Amino acid sequence: MPEEKLAFEDFTPGRRFVLGPKTVSSEEIVEFAREFDPQPMHLDEQAGRASILGGLAASGWHTSAMLMRMMIDSYLLNSRSEGAPGIDIMEWRKPVLANDTLSGHSTVLEARPLRSRPGIGIARFRHELSNQKGELVCNSENSIMFVMRAAPETVR
Repeated sequence: MPEEKLAFEDFTPGRRFVLGPKTVSSEEIVEFAREFDPQPMHLDEQAGRASILGGLAASGWHTSAMLMRMMIDSYLLNSRSEGAPGIDIMEWRKPVLANDTLSGHSTVLEARPLRSRPGIGIARFRHELSNQKGELVCNSENSIMFVMRAAPETVR
């Protein structure tokens, strides 16, 4: 019997979901950069070392995409997610360099039913990713909508 997917009621304030680990290769940094952010420090080790980043560095957008994939693998694919209305905060605190290993967590900050959409609730999360040295490389906050397990007429 398949496991029941996480519903809105499962996203209670304080609940934490583990993200990663994910090791970032130089090949994937360059591949992402060629497609989406072809700046020298994301394409070439020497250019990265000559920049303030200190080495071949993932684009901030690549870091965001990796965060999203970690969220998907940790809990979103096993949930009744209905998507997100946007991102409130996205901060790239330290460069993500080739061979860094990222890990972290998503924490539910608050959750409430949506009055405008019976049967749907919205949970606000804070996401934090650190490298293998324990340095915070990225933090983000956003809300995600989830289908409720309880029928709308029973939700107060």
